Amino acid sequence: MTLSAQDALIYLMVVAASSDAAMSEKELTRIDTLVGRLPVFAGYDRTRIGAVANACIDQLNGEVGFEGVLDLAVAALPERLEDTAYAVCVEVTAVDLSLEQEELRMLEMLRDRLSLTRLTTAAIEAAARALHRRA
Repeated sequence: MTLSAQDALIYLMVVAASSDAAMSEKELTRIDTLVGRLPVFAGYDRTRIGAVANACIDQLNGEVGFEGVLDLAVAALPERLEDTAYAVCVEVTAVDLSLEQEELRMLEMLRDRLSLTRLTTAAIEAAARALHRRA
């Protein structure tokens, strides 16, 4: 199965949201908000989000599994969108203001598959912390 770059980003956000075995309403809302707001999703049919997310979950629970879905999604991304992919995953995991060990492990596994420098991923993580900080 070949994914579009936009579908691959949704797959990665779904993986990020479900990596702690519980996809919260906040995480689902954040995915929908990101798809509706980010330029990378310009022209994307938002009515497809549910079907794409369900296909991802089916593959996560099926023969493809967690690592296979990561590999499938990363393979569908052009290199220029790798930082975007990491950023949206961090955004989805950070929405509930606490990162579980499983979410941190998922981000680590994603980092290992992307051609991003440690400095780039650290900057993305710092930006997410700054944006989600409460007064």
